[in-house]
Amino acid sequence: MSWPRLISIVFLAAVLAGCAAPDTADDAAPVAEPAAASFLPEMNVPADNPITDEKIELGKQLFFDTRISDSGTFSCETCHLPEMGWGDGLALSTNAAGNVNTRHSPTLYNVGYYTEFYWDGRMPTLEDQVLAAWRGQVGATPDAVAETIGAIPGYAEQFESAMGTAVTADAIVDALSTFVRSLEADNSPWDQYELGDANAVSADAIAGFDVFSLEDKANCTLCHLPPLYTDTLYHNIGVGFDSDDPDMGRGAFLANQDPAPDDAATFNGAFKTPTMRNVTLHPPYFHDGGAATLDEAVDYVLSGGHFNPWLDERLMPREITDEERAQLIAFLEALTSDTGDFVRPTLPPDAE
Repeated sequence: MSWPRLISIVFLAAVLAGCAAPDTADDAAPVAEPAAASFLPEMNVPADNPITDEKIELGKQLFFDTRISDSGTFSCETCHLPEMGWGDGLALSTNAAGNVNTRHSPTLYNVGYYTEFYWDGRMPTLEDQVLAAWRGQVGATPDAVAETIGAIPGYAEQFESAMGTAVTADAIVDALSTFVRSLEADNSPWDQYELGDANAVSADAIAGFDVFSLEDKANCTLCHLPPLYTDTLYHNIGVGFDSDDPDMGRGAFLANQDPAPDDAATFNGAFKTPTMRNVTLHPPYFHDGGAATLDEAVDYVLSGGHFNPWLDERLMPREITDEERAQLIAFLEALTSDTGDFVRPTLPPDAE
């Protein structure tokens, strides 16, 4: 067994322990969907919203359908396009009301493995996040939209078949959430290398794993733990602290709780660690979309970020050579899966 493979197994055990949602044992049942060669942990799926192929297909149609918005012009795809790594390629997108968001639309790859949602973790379940985005970003009145969707014969039949229910707002949320859970980034060239295919990646990518992992190099595994290549936690890396009014992220969310936790201020400027899987597919980067390219994002983190009182103490300037930097990028590229060409679904026609 190669030592990179051994390290990933160790990290896998750690992440499996950390990914379990606290205090939800009675509300969630793990469903293992990935293939036999998967490096991803088991996904915690709500017991009342199990994954089925039929429900995934239904959720896919709804995801691309503008009829789920009040205006009939906005869909989930508006901000999460498959060709852009399930982001939108914009630093900041505009919502259905015409307002520019304050945070970047993140990729949807592997979000089913999170236990808190949005950049600041303010939503405890994926279903909660989908409902909030449907109302706010997409601009929907859920019950009214459910009535519209329910009047479409093709949808009414599918909801009855896939979910055993008439079209309701809750059922729409469940179907959309199920589709989003299916968007996995797995079986990358690096995974194949760790499974024993010595030709799956370049020599630079293999050397780049050392740069990525070692304490005296970039040491990215402080936050980007295999196999998800995120610790799913929140860190202040100084993004936005070159402005007069930085986004306080997780700290602001916690400070507004009643009661606010005693350590709320320690999370000022902290945001969820993004996954490095398929990271090459969805620029720009960071919660404000401030890094236009992966090169810019890497250079920013290697610089140690913008100083502020809450800067994560583990983030510090990292001195690596130009060759090591190129190797690091090669490793990140090796974490990109072959996603193939995504085929958009055919949508049910309106009732005649």
